[in-house]
Amino acid sequence: MVAKLTKGFWPKTANIILRNRILILLLIAAFTIFMGWQWQYMRFSSSQTNLLPDDHPVNIQYQDFLSKFGEEGNAVVFAVRDSALFTPENFNRWNKLSKQLAAFPEVEFVISTDNLKELIKDNEKQEFVMRPLINGELKTKKEIDSITNHLFNDLPFYDNLLYNKESKTIRTIVNLDKDIVNTSVRKDFILQDVNKLVKKFEEETNLDVHISGMPYVRTMNSQNIIDEIGKFILAALGVTSLIFFFFFRSIRATIISMCVVIIGVMWAFGLLGLLQYEITVLTALIPPLIIVIGIPNCIFLINKYQQEVKKHGNQALSLQRVISKIGNATLMTNITTASGFATFIVTDSTLLKEFGIVASINILGIFVLSLLIIPIVYSFMPLPKTKHLKHLNKKWIDAFVQWMERIVRHRRITVYIVSISLLVISIIGIYQIRISGSPIEDMPKNAEFFHDIRFFEKEFKGIMPVEIVVDTKTPKGVLKPVTLKRMNQLGEVIEEIPELSTPVSVVNLVKYSKQAFYNGIPKYYQLPTSQENTFIMDVARKSDDNGDLLKSFVDSTGQTARMTTFMRDVNTSRMEEIEQRLQENITKIFPAERYNVYMTGSALLFLKGTKYLVKNLIMSLALAIGLIALFMAYLFRSFRMIVISLIPNLLPLVITAGIMGFVGVPIKPSTILVFSIAFGISVDDTIHFLAKYRQELTANNWRIEKSVYNALRETGVSMFYTSIVLFFGFSVFVISNFGGTVALGSLVSATLLLAMLANLILLPSLLLSLEKSIANKQTLKEPQIDILPQDENNNQ
Repeated sequence: MVAKLTKGFWPKTANIILRNRILILLLIAAFTIFMGWQWQYMRFSSSQTNLLPDDHPVNIQYQDFLSKFGEEGNAVVFAVRDSALFTPENFNRWNKLSKQLAAFPEVEFVISTDNLKELIKDNEKQEFVMRPLINGELKTKKEIDSITNHLFNDLPFYDNLLYNKESKTIRTIVNLDKDIVNTSVRKDFILQDVNKLVKKFEEETNLDVHISGMPYVRTMNSQNIIDEIGKFILAALGVTSLIFFFFFRSIRATIISMCVVIIGVMWAFGLLGLLQYEITVLTALIPPLIIVIGIPNCIFLINKYQQEVKKHGNQALSLQRVISKIGNATLMTNITTASGFATFIVTDSTLLKEFGIVASINILGIFVLSLLIIPIVYSFMPLPKTKHLKHLNKKWIDAFVQWMERIVRHRRITVYIVSISLLVISIIGIYQIRISGSPIEDMPKNAEFFHDIRFFEKEFKGIMPVEIVVDTKTPKGVLKPVTLKRMNQLGEVIEEIPELSTPVSVVNLVKYSKQAFYNGIPKYYQLPTSQENTFIMDVARKSDDNGDLLKSFVDSTGQTARMTTFMRDVNTSRMEEIEQRLQENITKIFPAERYNVYMTGSALLFLKGTKYLVKNLIMSLALAIGLIALFMAYLFRSFRMIVISLIPNLLPLVITAGIMGFVGVPIKPSTILVFSIAFGISVDDTIHFLAKYRQELTANNWRIEKSVYNALRETGVSMFYTSIVLFFGFSVFVISNFGGTVALGSLVSATLLLAMLANLILLPSLLLSLEKSIANKQTLKEPQIDILPQDENNNQ
């Protein structure tokens, strides 16, 4: 019944399209203008990517931390490691830079040598006061040496915070206003104001300033994403147009196809604006993806049109048959491709969900555009010339198809041996795949800001914050001696871990208070004894400045404290070891009945998010396989045919996963996409081949061998064309500066090439080897939908 309905649907659709050509073009133009208007609402991501759902326990803890202490990653850090800094001219210029930064309304406060204060005890008032380290400009080298020696040797509170004693690196910390950290204001401030000031400083002093901190890194990384969108689009257009012209040798056909995909790109950007989704490292890939996926539609439609013209020379009939005969097959393949992307919609990750929604909608959109624009535009043009049809008789393509036919005919055992060998080797490789929870691994390795990240890792042990929250369960419980001792004990554990920086907490401030109480003697930088604690705390409570310092480390009730450390970029297994060691010590040091202690911070959040995405990968891939299996069942109504069709599409995925393990490409947010994308696209070839095979069986009175070879000859060319376009189209992503995007492009390209060979060699081999059990009228019942018309005898 359904098959009969589809037989009438597409001829009617063809008539409607060709009779309303002008109206349809005007509607497309109007809708394109509307989508172009939505560009004004496009926003580039300003906040850190949160891979976890809002209701995830780890995310709830992180939000609880932010509510108590505010944004954790709001510091931009500047550092100079050069002895030339310690001259009067350069040192005063460095302090001037701090003043200039502090003057901006986007800056909450600055900690630098310019405004650095040391804690001292006022013996008369019996309170602590903050005294400036520097008063006015320093005029001589001797003054600077005196100040720096005092800083490096007498003020351990600032060690690894503002200076590295060993390398003499000096750092300035600029804390941004928490309200602008996750907005576009931060981007404008850093790209325009900060970079301009630093460049001027470097020109005047000939000193190299290193800049980092999460706001800066996110801004520069986002700018790289913006810069790459245009590069990807131009590269995808250039590569696909060259390949298209090479196949068709027609400037006219190439221009029409480019117009189709360019409009598709405009719709993609417009949809991002209409839905008000932020452009992230994933959604930035959608426009070039639309180009790469849209070109095969154009190949199928234009190829069919030229075949029909060559066959009978009637333009009206050719255009009508393009729509009625290719429309169904193209729709089916686009639905399977969109399904691969749509599986991300059911995940709980906002990042993947938005990517899945926009990608799947635009894939169906590019199908509609190609089906409407190509026949309509050709209807206004003269018939193709003889030279435009020469590609239909290319001898090298015939030689390729004959080579595949010989392998299927004479080398089937070899095909199986190679396939099984690759499967076994790939499974070994899969066990070597690692998961990457590093938020900076995908960042461009050649970028200056990435080199600065490595600089700060070496000098100050990293920029990625890890927070430990200590809830004492009682108001003002943080400053109790027993709590401070426990926090100090945990701090000692943290200092023993080489990948973590010296922790900063209220413990440091209390130690500094004792040092100040004993007239600044460095050896007293330690926790007070029980007897000292009463006197020192009494003095501390009288001190307004000390109260201001406490706000950074303790909440307003005095019940909850934070311990902040920074982590180097380490592999996921090491990060998990560090997390486990800290958790074990937290459990041991802080009794659960008296304390509620947990770890959070953007570094751990990203690690947990990546592991969560891996689980979603398995679910989305399983869903994609399930959906497409159901789709194949609906089309072919044969369980055995479903199994046969999945084998040549799953084998390339396993091989790709094995390659990832052997080569060392980790599972991370970018490479997670490879499998669902590649599976959704590669199954298109299977549908084309099996649809033609099913048709040939009927036409050839169930003679299996003849049907397989006919299907191979007639679908091989178009499958080769589209696979080559997809291979080189996805290969454009290797020009990216982002390691994850390079891996995505190369892995998808390799998977699709493997899938083409599997569908043209392994699939026919399986059909011939299992011919008696799968190719009979009982097994292959009448399909629910005629993908290819029964009178179709030409190359698809």
